[in-house]
Amino acid sequence: MGGGHAHHLQIAGDTLLHRLPAHAKIVGLVTFALAVVATPAPGWVPLGTALVIGVALVVRSGAPGRHIGRRLLVEVPFLIFAVVLPFVATGERTSIGPVTVSAPGLMASWLLVAKATSAVLAATAFSVTTTSRDIVAGLQRLRLPATLVAILSFMLRYLSVVGDEMTRMRIARESRGFRSRSVRSWGVLGRSLGSMFIRSFERGDRVHVAMLSRGWTGRLPVLDETPVAGRTWLQVLTPAALVLCVAAFLAVRP
Repeated sequence: MGGGHAHHLQIAGDTLLHRLPAHAKIVGLVTFALAVVATPAPGWVPLGTALVIGVALVVRSGAPGRHIGRRLLVEVPFLIFAVVLPFVATGERTSIGPVTVSAPGLMASWLLVAKATSAVLAATAFSVTTTSRDIVAGLQRLRLPATLVAILSFMLRYLSVVGDEMTRMRIARESRGFRSRSVRSWGVLGRSLGSMFIRSFERGDRVHVAMLSRGWTGRLPVLDETPVAGRTWLQVLTPAALVLCVAAFLAVRP
């Protein structure tokens, strides 16, 4: 039950992003996302800067384009909403070629696309350069509640175990001639889901008892407490600082 079950998101490499400590990268990602969200409208230049930074981070991660593309699919619902927004929003109307759209809706669509894309790009660069084990260790070093850290650790560790069991159950159903083609199959799927829940609960109880018998105290051990150099903090906070500085400069410029 080692920590190797959930490394499928991470791409091995030796770039600067790979070498940065996980807890420092978490702080940098959160501050960058907050800086992007706090950028006021219209934010053409600062949000454009954020998009460039996001692309640069993804390129610097060294991950293949196909891998990055799959990760960016999470943004598709936001992009669809952004396309629809100018047509359904109210307010002053403006023309784009033969089409008339809402000016406030168009501005809101730009803000949504720019902010969401910047944050997703940065999060993608973070996920492909940080292992699940390092993320948990980073949250622990950031002094998050021990219970939340433990829950996240066990979720990442056993997610693939539960997924494999669900795959075996699906193969067993199909080998017996089951095909999910209509509403009548929902009963079988519901019973399978209930069985999966009971098995997961029983496995969790067995694991908990085994851990208690081995001296589990409710806290994961901290394996690395090496202080982070000031240069490292400067590196992880630079993206957020650039966005804020550009936005502040444009706000005070006459």
